[in-house]
Amino acid sequence: MLTSTTRIYDLLIATGLFNEAALQQTLDTARENGSPVCKTVLENNEIKEELLLEKLAATMDLAFQRLKGVEIEDGVLERLPTKAIFQYNVIPLSEEDGILKVATSDPFIPGLADALRLAAECRIRLVLSPSEDIETAAKQLYGVGAETLDRMMEDGALDLDEEDDLLRQDLSELDQEASVVKFVNQIIWEAYKDRATDIHIEPMETDLRIRYRVDGVLHETPMPPQLKRFQSSVISRLKVMANMDIAEKRLPQDGRISVRIRGAEIDVRVSTMPTVYGESVSLRLLMRGGGLVTMADLGLNESDAISLKKMITRPHGILLVTGPTGSGKSTSLYAWLHTINSVDKRIMSAEDPIEYEMTGVNQVQMRPEIGLTFANTLRTFLRQDPDVIMVGEIRDKETAEISIRAALTGHLVFSTIHTNDSASTVTRLLDMGIEPFLVASSVEGIVAQRLVRGLCKSCRQPVELDEDFLKEHNFPIERLATEGPIYEAVGCDECRGNGYKGRTGIFEILQVTDEIRPLIVANASAAAIKQQSLEHGMRTLREDGWEKVLAGVTTIDEILRVTEDNELEEE
Repeated sequence: MLTSTTRIYDLLIATGLFNEAALQQTLDTARENGSPVCKTVLENNEIKEELLLEKLAATMDLAFQRLKGVEIEDGVLERLPTKAIFQYNVIPLSEEDGILKVATSDPFIPGLADALRLAAECRIRLVLSPSEDIETAAKQLYGVGAETLDRMMEDGALDLDEEDDLLRQDLSELDQEASVVKFVNQIIWEAYKDRATDIHIEPMETDLRIRYRVDGVLHETPMPPQLKRFQSSVISRLKVMANMDIAEKRLPQDGRISVRIRGAEIDVRVSTMPTVYGESVSLRLLMRGGGLVTMADLGLNESDAISLKKMITRPHGILLVTGPTGSGKSTSLYAWLHTINSVDKRIMSAEDPIEYEMTGVNQVQMRPEIGLTFANTLRTFLRQDPDVIMVGEIRDKETAEISIRAALTGHLVFSTIHTNDSASTVTRLLDMGIEPFLVASSVEGIVAQRLVRGLCKSCRQPVELDEDFLKEHNFPIERLATEGPIYEAVGCDECRGNGYKGRTGIFEILQVTDEIRPLIVANASAAAIKQQSLEHGMRTLREDGWEKVLAGVTTIDEILRVTEDNELEEE
């Protein structure tokens, strides 16, 4: 038993990492606050946890082990109850000759060895491992919220109707007693920690699958196998939180949740859809008060940044950004507004939803259920003496017509529209019923964009690719000699094994010039408009992507994933 402060002091001093007086003060603080020793020591000293544990292992005659890639037998995992795993942050590793090896990041937890010995009913041998390794392993092996579901199993909390009053409690505090409430909050919290933008809860025949979208790619999240039994309770809890009708399970519903979890303010858009095996729920996470992206953060190269800045500082006209859902269109709009936002400009925006709150911008949340639509809001904006108007999305002819009218009467209008590339945006506006001469005279520029995952700089490695493969995809091989190398994703602790960390944009900027306007008036095809733009220096999405590859920002696989094969072929 290592509960003696003197004994702990002697062991830590023996590592050679600490000043005696400072260490004694740290231990006194830990004792007074009742906080974990190792955590307090690390917080008060600039020492890496891995180094501390390696030194401690040598001092205490214990093993030190990283857990990445470690395989653990199911029988060993069952030797300790789930509650003990998460309460003490430990992982059973192996059992041999009646001794259970258990990984811990803090051997100084009072009564740890005795508690584990009683739970496992055998002798315990501690192994020191970093806390992040243990947390990751626990999530992968037992699933998110496993200890909460175990408690629900013990309580027999399988029927939502019996817990309806509990489920309607305020969810903003994680320490509530209701197990369903806590489990749902754990799902949202884990998504926030993983930098996820979406959570998908999908009923299957035999299980309830939960997936997070991180950096634009879906990843299945490990979940306890018994989760399917609580499907109705979990989904009903989410519907209660989003102010939906929990009794209506035959029709799709939409709602919103505002939560504050461990200091993070999160807005969540909720959508339900009835499926064969129950309601599927999708949650879009919007971080309120998060860092606002600026023009410099978007990933524009120098020439594109100069061109775009000229367009967003014009006195009038429409500037559109286009791309599929999740391509960063709203982020770009906010970056543009942030760049031109000043005390001498009156800026008004119609949004659904308001993803960032910007000082100095008059932001209006759309509420179609009471008639507050984009079109109606735009009409009112024109009576509010604006200089700049932002429209969240041009979805119909009415919104497009009012936006064009605003641009033609001396206003600068920013908006988004759903098309595959910049040139086809013109075709989309014409298909809505807008007259070609109005499009030609009002639209100043169209920005197509995609988001690609950025390489983790801690583990990326140079790679040599087959020359035929590069030629097949029109990669500028001749530039490799001076600008390479090409990197590939590897995976490390820093990026959680993905090889990627964060995202950046690739762009295709079409400026509506005097050469393009006659083509629009003549109702020319998107291919003709695109060809004319390419001849005047426009770069396609894929060409901009190759720039990012040569700069070591992302990989060829990412560019091929988000851009079309034929976009460089002559039409």
